[in-house]
Amino acid sequence: MNPGQVMRSEEDFDVIVVGGGPAGATVAAAVALRGHRVLLLEQHTFPRYQIGESLLPSTVHGVCRILGVEAEVAKAGFKVKRGGTFRWGRNRDPWQFSFALSPRLADPTSFAYQVERSRFDTILLDNARRVGVEVREGCRVGSVLADEERVRGVRLTGPDGATVEVRARYVVDASGNGSRIHSQVGGKRTYSDFFRNIAVFGYFAGGERLPKPNDGNIFCAAFDEGWIWYIPLRDDLTSVGAVVSRENAAAIQRDPAAAWRRLIDSCSEVRDLLVDVPRATEAPYDQVRVRKDYSYWKTRLWTPGMLLVGDAACFVDPVLSSGVHLATYGALLAARSINSGIEAAGLDEDRCFEEFEARYRHEYGRFYEFLVSFYDMHQDERSYFWKARKVTHVGATELEAFVELVGGLASGDASLAGPGTAGARLAAASSDIDRAVGRLPDSDGRRNPLFESATIRQVFQEGAVLQERGVFGGPLEDEAPLRPGGLVASEDGLAWVDPGR
Repeated sequence: MNPGQVMRSEEDFDVIVVGGGPAGATVAAAVALRGHRVLLLEQHTFPRYQIGESLLPSTVHGVCRILGVEAEVAKAGFKVKRGGTFRWGRNRDPWQFSFALSPRLADPTSFAYQVERSRFDTILLDNARRVGVEVREGCRVGSVLADEERVRGVRLTGPDGATVEVRARYVVDASGNGSRIHSQVGGKRTYSDFFRNIAVFGYFAGGERLPKPNDGNIFCAAFDEGWIWYIPLRDDLTSVGAVVSRENAAAIQRDPAAAWRRLIDSCSEVRDLLVDVPRATEAPYDQVRVRKDYSYWKTRLWTPGMLLVGDAACFVDPVLSSGVHLATYGALLAARSINSGIEAAGLDEDRCFEEFEARYRHEYGRFYEFLVSFYDMHQDERSYFWKARKVTHVGATELEAFVELVGGLASGDASLAGPGTAGARLAAASSDIDRAVGRLPDSDGRRNPLFESATIRQVFQEGAVLQERGVFGGPLEDEAPLRPGGLVASEDGLAWVDPGR
């Protein structure tokens, strides 16, 4: 076959997944575990570099355990993360966010990992292979095959340059924010003006660590121009990045390394952890990179025969380390809908995929609300960055789009009827978080005042259900539908069931 020749393939799968990152590997494995034929197409050859190294417990003890890969992730030797440390808010002293309900009595799943994504993502992709997914690397998907009824497959260019058409009942776009096919589902990307920042980041060959047992925590420090993350990946490797206003983009693009160093030096709490520590020289950690840190969501996440997960669907500001959680959670929701659709278990296909979309939007909405409120609680009236990121500066257009996005479900509150109500709730949530952080110094160590905040409990609620499913085989309490007439997860967490039957 000549390079570029179109070949009508005889291949036929139940599902084609485009993209082999955490979202793609999760949905592919979760469908293959139910015995269905899955083809995963990845443009790159793994291992490959990716940013986003800090995980939440729901991914480790929920999704990874459901997929059967938790033990392998544990054996990889990633740095244990028990929570986060923040220099953020009114108090100038750093404070700890612990995943444990009680700092003295941490339960066995109240931790996550700081991971090198090249290694972590490879573990997930290899697990997909192990459970039966056919993985083809070096394949570039350029378009989808569709008729007037539904998406039917994809057109791809393989490593040999030949163009091939492959068909399937469902196509999942997990190809990231640079997706070339997400527009096929319809709708548009709505960008958040509030979170339209820019990130410049790189790596150091070491660095000071916080006192044990919090030496594996992510450290986030607010300063005049934005905020900085400090992630201990190994004893000899630390990820450091600055998130600043998009108005800094031109200066950063001119000399990323100089801008990165200047921003670190502007934040004394992080600068002091890196005294006399050299930059990393091992590839791929020897580069300073720039990313538009723009939060967005798609106004439509599925169309008959195709759905979006991961960064192809949405992205939200990374201060809470929610990126991999949202990607793998959305992928698990997608797998439940696909499995139910293939197995024709008495559930209408539209109903299954409406459940996927409602729950995905619901989880994104919870993190969006929390993060707007979290930004709002930081007080720095001298700073352009922080003055521009108060709840009162969330534009009416963005609030209207958000209200439409979540349909009143972001916090289980069906009364969210307009931007005025949404703005008031965001301001109330900011005060709630601030009060919880203020109670930390008076804690007796037997309880975690942060989890007494309704706002914080809500943002981690679905993650806790995932952990219960992974550890105990199901939620400790009967799962209720998200909305009237909604569905709930099957016993294995890989399909939908109607609780009314």
